[in-house]
Amino acid sequence: MNISEPDSHFVFVREFILLGFSCEWKIQSLLFSLFLTIYALTLTGNGAIICALWCDQRLHIPMYIFLGSFSFLEIWYVSSTVPKMLVTLLSHKKTISFVGCFLQFYFFSSLGATECLHLTVMAFDRYLAICHSLHYPNIMTGHLCTKLVLICWVCGFLWFLIPIVLISQMPFCGPNIIDHVVCDPGPLFALACVSAPKTQLLCYSLSSIVILGNFLFILGSYTLVLTAVLRMPSATGRQKAFSTCGSHLAVVSPFYGSLMVMYVSPGLRHSAGMQKVATLFYAMVTPLFNPLIYSLRNKEIKTALRRVLGSFNIM
Repeated sequence: MNISEPDSHFVFVREFILLGFSCEWKIQSLLFSLFLTIYALTLTGNGAIICALWCDQRLHIPMYIFLGSFSFLEIWYVSSTVPKMLVTLLSHKKTISFVGCFLQFYFFSSLGATECLHLTVMAFDRYLAICHSLHYPNIMTGHLCTKLVLICWVCGFLWFLIPIVLISQMPFCGPNIIDHVVCDPGPLFALACVSAPKTQLLCYSLSSIVILGNFLFILGSYTLVLTAVLRMPSATGRQKAFSTCGSHLAVVSPFYGSLMVMYVSPGLRHSAGMQKVATLFYAMVTPLFNPLIYSLRNKEIKTALRRVLGSFNIM
C-alpha cells in the first residue's frame, strides 16, 4: 500500500481509504438505493430540461441558454462525486488512488466554483431583464450570453488549480483514512505530514471569495430587482417577475448556505457527520431539486417538455 522514497524520511501513501458512511450493511444498501435513485432522477431531470430547450427554437434566448448550461453543469457536478460514493457503499475496501482522490477534488471544486459564477450570471441576467427591460435586448445579446457562459466555465476550472496542485505536492505519510464522502481540503490537510498554513490560507481565502463574493452580488442584484418589481404598475408583470426571481432564490439559498457552513467558517470544528450531511446537501440534493424548481415554476419550460415528451408518445 505504501512506498518508501529514497533520501526521504517519509513513507508516502499511494491511496486513501474513503470511509464514507461506515455503518451496517443493510443501512449501506439502503443508502446505495437512495443515492442511486437521486442520481438517476438528477440526470433525468436536468437532461429533460436540456432536451426541451434544445428542441424548442423559441427558447433559444439568453435566459434559457443560461438555464440549459446550468442544467448541463449540474449533470457533471453530481457525476464528479456520486458514482464513487455508490462504489464505496458497496465495496468493503473503500479505497481511492492518490491521483483519483485529487482528480475528484479538482473537478468537484472546479464545478462548484463554476456553479457559483453561473448563478451570479443568471442573477445579473434577471437584473438586466427587469431593471433595464428596454435596453435588455441590446445589452444581453447572444454573443455576450455565450461569452459569459464560457467565462464561468474557464474561471471555475482555473480558480482552485494552484491550491490543489500545492496540496497534492504535500507529503502524506499516513494514516491514509479520510472520514468523509469525498476528497475535501479539510481532511486532506489533516492527513498531511507537515503543516502548510500558507496553502491553507490560500485555499480558504479563494473559497471565501468565490462563495461570499458571488452570494453578496446575487443578494444585491435581487434587492434591486425587488425594488423595481414593487414599482411595477402591472400585477401580472409583478407576478411573473416574482415567480422567476423566486425560483432562482430557491436554488441559491440552500446551495450557498451549505457551502458557507463548510468552507467560509473553517475555524469552526464541524463533526465528521455534519460535514458529510452538508456535503451531500450541496452535492446531491440541490442538483436534484434545481430542475424541479425551474421547470415547475416556468410555463414555457413545461410547455416545451410536454412537446418533447409528446413527440415520444410519453404524454
